Parts: sequence; structure tokens; C-alpha cells
Amino acid sequence: MRAPSTASPLLSVTALKKSVPGGRVLFDGLDFALAPGEFVAIMGESGAGKSTLLNLIAGLDTADSGSIAIKGAVLDGLSDDARTKLRREAIGFVFQAFHILPHLTLAQNVALPLVLQHMSARQAEERAHTMLTSVGLSGRGGDFPRALSGGELQRVAIARALVHRPSLILADEPTGNLDPETAARILELFATEVRESGAGVLLVTHSNVAAAVADRTLMLTRNGLREHHAG
Repeated sequence: MRAPSTASPLLSVTALKKSVPGGRVLFDGLDFALAPGEFVAIMGESGAGKSTLLNLIAGLDTADSGSIAIKGAVLDGLSDDARTKLRREAIGFVFQAFHILPHLTLAQNVALPLVLQHMSARQAEERAHTMLTSVGLSGRGGDFPRALSGGELQRVAIARALVHRPSLILADEPTGNLDPETAARILELFATEVRESGAGVLLVTHSNVAAAVADRTLMLTRNGLREHHAG
């Protein structure tokens, strides 16, 4: 993988603090920056706040204090509409729970980010079918989610997260339901997206194999993110 860009950070997290009901602090004073073209894995114990951190970065949750900036835009300084627009255009999110819409076909699910950006239906459908092929679901665009296994639904979620070529890809355990061969293919897809588009990837994972694909791995602790070296 190429060296990260020396341009301004794609993502900047400064002095972030987040606690949960009951007062337990997940992390405090968290500082982090992600450069364009950089692939970073985040590991940590269950309950450490890894998924919460992704939700904060995506603007889906609110921190107790600190700031998050994406492409120079500080999330707290944006209106709800502006934050939604930034999320739609700049972020691709792979959720653990997939969030695939059951009443839409696979192609329609994958095309949704493009439709929200007002791409023509024909172009959106073509791009969706291309992405489904990339994740090993060629010819399945007309199927409905109920016909798919958990691993296949996860691949649909990944295709949807990448279809609009976002600047920032947030992936929460994206290979958790996949067999090793498919997982390797998906991780390579993320790496290819970084190389070709200069996107930044933030990957939350429990898998050392998945983390090994990243440029660097960080461990999330109560005191922030620390460099992690396997072995």
C-alpha cells in the first residue's frame, strides 16, 4: 500500500471524551488523525467503546467533550442538514447490524447512497451491480435480503458503504460473519479503495488477521488510542 498523503488530515479527533449511562468513562482525552490514503485498524477489549467511537465520528452519537473534524469541517459546528449531507457524501459506514432494508432488492439497497446524491437510476443501478460483483454477489442484484445468509448480507452492506466512493470508510467488524477466503477478498477490496481513491479507512476489528492488512493498528483504552504491535 502506498504511503499516506502528507496533506491535511482527512479526519481529526481532538480531546474526545465519552461516557455511558451510569457514569463509566469509555475514553477521555482521545486524540487521533487519519490521513487521506491511510488504512488504520482499531482493536480493544469488548466494551472499550470501539463501535461508539465510529458512531461519534459518523455524527450518529455525541461526545461529552472534544471535537471531530472531517475534511476540515467540525461536526459540532454543522447544522443537522449539513451533518447529514457530509455523512451521505463523504462517509461509507459498514455497521455490525448491516441495516439492509428488507423491502428493497440487493441492487436497490446498494444504490441507495447514489440515489440520495441524485445520480440517475440507470447509472446508480449499473454501479450497484458492479459493486455486488466486487463482493462476490454477481447476478444477485434482483434478490431480496430475506434470501441471503448473514455473511451475504454483510457483503451487501460493504458494497453499499463503498458504492459512492466515500472519502472516509468506517467499518465495524466488517469480516465478522465471513469465511476466511471471503474475508481476505473484502479486506483487499478496502485496500484497493484506499489505493485508487485516496480514501481513509478506519476498521474496528477483533481479528489480528484483519488488522494485519492495515498500515497501522491502534488499541483503544480508557486513556485514548495507543500504537499496537502484534506478537
